[in-house]
Amino acid sequence: MSGQNCLVTNDWICGEYVSSRSQELIDATVQHVGITAASVAIGVAVSLPLALLARRWRFLAGPILGVTTVLYTVPSLAMFSLLLPFFGLSASLVVTGLVLYSLTILVRNILAGLQAVPEEARDAARGMGYGPLRLLWEVELPLALPALLAGVRITTVSTVALTTVGAIVDYGGLGSLILDGLDTTFKAQVLTASALCVVLAVVADLLLLALQRWLTPWTRVRRIRTNRPARAERPAKVAEPA
Repeated sequence: MSGQNCLVTNDWICGEYVSSRSQELIDATVQHVGITAASVAIGVAVSLPLALLARRWRFLAGPILGVTTVLYTVPSLAMFSLLLPFFGLSASLVVTGLVLYSLTILVRNILAGLQAVPEEARDAARGMGYGPLRLLWEVELPLALPALLAGVRITTVSTVALTTVGAIVDYGGLGSLILDGLDTTFKAQVLTASALCVVLAVVADLLLLALQRWLTPWTRVRRIRTNRPARAERPAKVAEPA
């Protein structure tokens, strides 16, 4: 009985809301995941060339990192207002804003990963006849993967949260439910949508962590070797007195 009345009493936790609005929750979650995935994927595609430019011509590193940092400091409302004349009220507006926010983390992590590649590995690859593209694809990028994927994980979690801001243009996924719930003081809707955002962030981070461990098996081997305790030396055998 209490479960049926929780909508009337406007409880924070209400199973009746979840069951009666399940399709609405699914649609909002699908939109949230789609916007987040598109933003992160495009962000990686844009950040990689920028990081390569900053690594190739060092005088560009400062301006590139500076511009991406400035973009990250722009308030979301101002960002969407600046992009509105170009994209209108559409999902592209939200995705573009989220891509711009992702650049500061992704560019820095990719650049740090590329700069951490040992010069000995590059020299060995060149000695084996590797050209610039093959060197980048088969040597540098694989060795930079831990830093790159760490940046993707951070970006994904932050993008899951930032996607909710898209509710101001009606493309915020679960954020639209949160905003609507705040306007109508619908407690169950606010709490359920907020909890789903947290679940999405945690699940996405765990999936990317599993992907990182699968793509970089050598990091696990190194960690195991580092953590393995040293074998105790056998005591020297003392000759027994005659």
